[in-house]
Amino acid sequence: MAYVLSFVVIALMAALIVLLLRRQRAAQEARPALPRDPFDSSDAASGDPRTLRAGDMVEYLGERMFVRGSIRLKEGGFTWDEHFLDALNEDGSGRRWISVEEDPDLEVMMWTPYEGPDLSPSARTLTVDGVTYRRSEHGIADYTSEGTTGVGATGRVEYADFEGPGNRGLAFERYLGDDGSGSWEASLGERIPNGTLTVYPGSDA
Repeated sequence: MAYVLSFVVIALMAALIVLLLRRQRAAQEARPALPRDPFDSSDAASGDPRTLRAGDMVEYLGERMFVRGSIRLKEGGFTWDEHFLDALNEDGSGRRWISVEEDPDLEVMMWTPYEGPDLSPSARTLTVDGVTYRRSEHGIADYTSEGTTGVGATGRVEYADFEGPGNRGLAFERYLGDDGSGSWEASLGERIPNGTLTVYPGSDA
């Protein structure tokens, strides 16, 4: 008799556990999904470009490039980063910059040096290779440098940004000396679509 009662108790406990698990699963399925920002790109690619630093590697459109250095810029309450990329090609053709900023959405741009005729950053519009760019921003920012960048550890940089169609850009920068002088350097950029950049953290990350 005791054996039968033990069996019945065990059977009832098992049935109760199964019932509780079913109710818990039904409650989870009925629970509405948490609200989510549809423009959040934090998981759109492998790794977060906002954490880039010297020693990391990035892959874009099948090409892998090393982050050799970073420049952290600040103007008022606004900050953004620029990272020196090198594909380690012998002719130096793989050297580019990638900029990362949030204003307020995350924007990542790939920049290559402009090698054409001289351009004036004071112009309102500029046309390069049939593409017309319109000036959108101009200012002077403070910066700090990390790793290999070709500029001093700290200083000031003047910039002028131009926007073009199709998420393209034209940017001018000049790093200012103690006397406020410096040579303008121009770059052509294109926005990196979400999900197309992969970040590989360095070994000491």
